[in-house]
Amino acid sequence: MSQQSTPVFKLSIKASAAVAARRFVTHAGAQAGAGANAAGVSEYAAASGEMFPAVALGTAVVEAGAAFAAGAALQADADGRAITKDAGAAVARALQAAGAAGDLVEVFLIPN
Repeated sequence: MSQQSTPVFKLSIKASAAVAARRFVTHAGAQAGAGANAAGVSEYAAASGEMFPAVALGTAVVEAGAAFAAGAALQADADGRAITKDAGAAVARALQAAGAAGDLVEVFLIPN
């Protein structure tokens, strides 16, 4: 499980609802839904109305929603966690494998 990242660009986003740390988030300030495009990855949890930083370019640490292999294309699950891309938008590429849901892994973000 990784705790390192190399952010190149961060956004300050106002939460439109509660946002958990290390989840894919939208430009509207919500956790990304299943297969949705993402503005980046939240660095911290935020309550509705609070500002939070989101890594938009570079690498970020994200919470896995299921196991996946290093190098896998990733999408958001219904809770904004990283899972292997199926039919949704590719929002990142796994730099490390995730053994199970809840693992924190470093990913390379794909702007979309």
